[in-house]
Amino acid sequence: MKRQQFCEDWTVRPKVNEFAELGVSPPEETVTLPHDAVIGTPRDPENGDGAPTGFYRGGTWEYTKKFFVPEDYAAKRVRIDFEGVYRSALVYLNGDLAGRWASGYTGFSITADDFLRYGEQNVLRVEARAHRDSRWYSGAGIHRPVHLIVAEPVHVALDGVRVVTRDVDAGQAVVEVATTIENEDTRLRTITVETTLLDAQHRTVVTDQAPVSVLSGEDAVFRQRLVVPAPALWSPDTPYLYRALVTVRTGDDVLDEAETTFGIRTFQLDPVRGFRVNGEVVDLRGACIHHDNGVLGAAAIGRAEERRVELLKQAGFNALRSAHNPMSRAMLDACDRLGVLVMDETFDMWTRSKSDFDYALDFADWWERDVEAMVRKDQNHPCVFAYSIGNEIPEVGTPHGAVWARRLAERVRALDDTRFVTSGVNGLLTVLDDIKTAAAEGTGVNTAMASWGDVLDQVGASDLVTERTAEVFATLDIAGMNYLESRYEIDHDLFPHRVIVGSETFPTHIDKLWDLVQRHPHVIGDFTWTGWDYLGEAGVGRSQYADTPAGFMGAYPWLTAWCGDIDITGNRRPASYYREIVFGLRSTPYLAVQRPENHGRAVDATPWAWSDALSTWTWPGYEGRPVVVEVYSTADEVELLLNGKSLGRRPAGSRHRYRAEFEVPYAPGVLQAIASTGEGAELRTATGEPRLVAIADRQVVRADVDDLAFIDIALVDAGGVGFTSVERRVRVTVEGPGLLQGLGSGDPASTEPFTDDNHPTFNGCALAVIRPTGPGEIRIVVTDDTGLRAEVVVTAEKSER
Repeated sequence: MKRQQFCEDWTVRPKVNEFAELGVSPPEETVTLPHDAVIGTPRDPENGDGAPTGFYRGGTWEYTKKFFVPEDYAAKRVRIDFEGVYRSALVYLNGDLAGRWASGYTGFSITADDFLRYGEQNVLRVEARAHRDSRWYSGAGIHRPVHLIVAEPVHVALDGVRVVTRDVDAGQAVVEVATTIENEDTRLRTITVETTLLDAQHRTVVTDQAPVSVLSGEDAVFRQRLVVPAPALWSPDTPYLYRALVTVRTGDDVLDEAETTFGIRTFQLDPVRGFRVNGEVVDLRGACIHHDNGVLGAAAIGRAEERRVELLKQAGFNALRSAHNPMSRAMLDACDRLGVLVMDETFDMWTRSKSDFDYALDFADWWERDVEAMVRKDQNHPCVFAYSIGNEIPEVGTPHGAVWARRLAERVRALDDTRFVTSGVNGLLTVLDDIKTAAAEGTGVNTAMASWGDVLDQVGASDLVTERTAEVFATLDIAGMNYLESRYEIDHDLFPHRVIVGSETFPTHIDKLWDLVQRHPHVIGDFTWTGWDYLGEAGVGRSQYADTPAGFMGAYPWLTAWCGDIDITGNRRPASYYREIVFGLRSTPYLAVQRPENHGRAVDATPWAWSDALSTWTWPGYEGRPVVVEVYSTADEVELLLNGKSLGRRPAGSRHRYRAEFEVPYAPGVLQAIASTGEGAELRTATGEPRLVAIADRQVVRADVDDLAFIDIALVDAGGVGFTSVERRVRVTVEGPGLLQGLGSGDPASTEPFTDDNHPTFNGCALAVIRPTGPGEIRIVVTDDTGLRAEVVVTAEKSER
């Protein structure tokens, strides 16, 4: 089939109600997909219920694309393939309803043939809506790519090539390629199907072909078992990828072609040896992540998805959990290439609503189509090791909930029995109705988890939770436990065949959690909440103090959750380096300093909240005043020095949670931490006048709608030390074939939009995202409000794709 990018030359506007009183129609904006219709709208500080969505209001938008359809398409089959439209999409072709889809995160296609006008312009219109249907920032609109599919009547089905490793050893692998052929012709057709496997250097590994007869109106599945000699195996350390090319012929005429990438690897799982990839034990250093791309909103532009995976892997993660919806194709592709394992998740709710108008309204009618769509998308991605059938589903502790769990798990297995099935189960939810205090006080689940502390562990380990979760865990291959580490050890005695993963855990508990993973093979890994900061659930990870109003989420202007190891611009926070040390991936100590303006205030934060520390020794105005210095280290002891003078030694290492604290008077200069192993780290005070710098993540990008250039903007001194205490408003202009797609900072409580050409820095930093509009040199000029200037040139090369 001919698959064409269908992302350019769309318009979008708020939906026009044809039955409302006539008035001025909202203007249309020309956009390139993927696109988020919400991110450019105003936030509403008067919306008292707006913290979950970052104080953005919902709405309904209509996207329109006009396109010419040649006369010869009348003899072909035309589909329009949507990777994701948030939400309750209605698709109209030339004014007629051509298709609809409930979920905002699974892909779907519409058959366009009966609606097209051949030899003339056609109008495609898509409605998308978001309104009190999410517990976090969802965005809205056509937030994932769209493709136009044109095929002959006999063709390979969409996602119709499935590759499975059936057997593998050092000498060879047996790969099964199952190709689904659709015959939409009026009679039986006999065609030849040829499959070629190519290695990473594009060399032919093996080719096989055979005739296939397909009745009119039917599908035929053609299976080939192909031997790959001396296979290169895919793993997180060696993410080797092959390609399968399928050609459909009749005589010498090529009717259709399809291709897919795949990896050759094996997964094994048991409570004695844990989780193994190609026979080697892999402990999952996992991160939960939401779907948004920070300053870009929910738009799943390919390079943004890839960059997140790159930075998460550099920070020490080898696995991601897509919370709480199926991951985009672009991010799966990146995980394949970079060697990051994936737990892909279906739903955040089944039959019980968590928001007023959420997917629970559609679940009973749509669940099977969404499960099929996710598995079809994931089937050839070697990175996917598990499917999660849900997150914190309240009803799983009931018999009917367990019936649903088994129903979903078995449907997944029927579609793909090569991966494992799990679900993120919250034990507190299964017994919440029985906890009279919580019920009487109307305490929400998140608030209860944040405030109960040790009580949560006691509830999780209780006999009641054991009883309520026994059946749902029995339906799964991996017992996904959300905040249930109190069960890790006792379950090994109670359920010796149970394999456990920490599917969602408190970031501040990672040292204890990772120790459990290391000591117990039946606990295969940990997925922290979260690896990357996200929009919505505003302020859940903020630093709270006893003298300020408490609560699970923050009031306006809080925007992001502020619980990610990495902020929304891609900057690693101190928690990220602490985690890297706990994982055993970093031997060098790390220094961070708690903000001196909060010194002496009693902390009253949630378990999702790290301290307010920042890796800087630039605190003008606080000379001589006390500051708390945090040192993270695997060493048994660390020494702190200021300007060459020792400030004392403190124990660190695993026995002291890899952390030492010093209270010292602030003085500019050089702050050093020396570990007892001899390794050291230092912070220097920024000096002189700030300079403005702009650095591109890559000098050459593709002139492609799916590529981006990320420009890090910072205020630094002559030696490159950041002026974290200086904030400026920066303005970005773009010259040449590119546009400013987004501009912002990591500030979790910013009131500034991400769609303007100017934005204040946060800790002296900002991020600009540039989208190419064609080939050529793109010049990005950054100025600040004092007249400083920086520029960088990025070359956009014509895409070969």
